[in-house]
Amino acid sequence: MLGPVILAASHSDRLRRVVSAAPVTKPVVNRFIPGESVDQIVPIIVDATSKGLELTMDVVGEDITTPEQAAAARDAYLELIEHLKALDLGTRAEMSVKLSMFGQALEGGHELALSNVRPVVEAAAAIGTTVTLDAEDHTTLDSMFAIHEELRKDFPQTGCVIQAYLFRTEDDARRLAAAGSRVRVVKGAYKEPASVAYQEKPEIDKAYIRVLRILMEGDGYPMVGSHDPRIVEIAQELARRAGRKPGDFEFQMLYGIRTEEHVRLAREGHRMRVYTAYGTDWYGYFMRRLAEKPANLLFFLRSVLTKN
Repeated sequence: MLGPVILAASHSDRLRRVVSAAPVTKPVVNRFIPGESVDQIVPIIVDATSKGLELTMDVVGEDITTPEQAAAARDAYLELIEHLKALDLGTRAEMSVKLSMFGQALEGGHELALSNVRPVVEAAAAIGTTVTLDAEDHTTLDSMFAIHEELRKDFPQTGCVIQAYLFRTEDDARRLAAAGSRVRVVKGAYKEPASVAYQEKPEIDKAYIRVLRILMEGDGYPMVGSHDPRIVEIAQELARRAGRKPGDFEFQMLYGIRTEEHVRLAREGHRMRVYTAYGTDWYGYFMRRLAEKPANLLFFLRSVLTKN
């Protein structure tokens, strides 16, 4: 399988330099990451919301090695919030954050990440929107869930992400499927060992549906993070059986993938949120997008082969 190989490559500094220097890389990266600065991303937000879409904004960058870099990541989100305030979109534009960007892996990282992310959550609430904590590799999840629980004491709208391929996730889903909770379920995009995660696509798909059923039958607000047409259909059926109307859950898909489907779902009355990343430290995010779906890798390779 190519996916694990690509995920391993996402941690290679040598390959990062090669990919970054390739002339073809920038236009391909733009398919998934439409800007490097907040000024570049504002027109993307305006265009998407004019089409009835909603967004969750991600400032890319995970390789944080100093507290100063973690503080800079916090400040980048605060700058984004200032721009969102002027657009007055409320929850139509929320934010997704990776706690690794806020210093989670550093010494004293749990408290450091909490102290950095709290001002972002506070500022988001002040303009009428919210934040979702992204899931990263399995070693970080207990810390992420603890920070999520702490933030929800003052900001109950704070969301979190669970990954269907992990064995633990069904139990996490049962715990989180409570009134007022916002939970995005994804298949998972990190290289995890067989001791903690399903490895084959059929197993992962079945796990995803089991987790999604738990969320749909619970009292929280499910966020369906998938581009898989079959999963989209099953999600609608599970919602119908659970007595949920279109506004009682939402779909989430990545910027640059199945864009026509984004618009179709929105036109049918569903809440359709586009996960939109921007920033200069795009390499890790880009490589995971290639690993998630063979078509993404083929798109990249075709571009390389057809460029002089």
